[in-house]
Amino acid sequence: MLSDFPAVAVLAVADLERARQFYEGVLGFTAQGDAIEGVMYTAGPTTFLVYPSSYAGTNEATAISFHVDTDSFDAEIATLRERGVEFQTFDMEGLTWADGVADMGEGRAVWFADPDGNVLNVETHEEDG
Repeated sequence: MLSDFPAVAVLAVADLERARQFYEGVLGFTAQGDAIEGVMYTAGPTTFLVYPSSYAGTNEATAISFHVDTDSFDAEIATLRERGVEFQTFDMEGLTWADGVADMGEGRAVWFADPDGNVLNVETHEEDG
């Protein structure tokens, strides 16, 4: 069954070089090699592919979510702000907002877009002890 195999998030972009500048320069990822379709990146134990497509930015939902431990969240958000990332806000039941950061009751989160409009999310995640 598919549940026995790893999954890879896939993000469509219009301009691969512009996307590389964002993912590597702004978000701090290191390319794990060029794939035939684009560029692979590693995020913790997972990978994601950024590839050129004429459908770039057509998904208005969250495309990829990064789980950050609660103790690291504020520092990660500060770094994103320093690098010019602008957070999005929206109306959703159960969320309250403070300076672009959502309080979800048991955690906090931010949403932002890459240059092609792919929506990315960073949220708190408690490590299993």
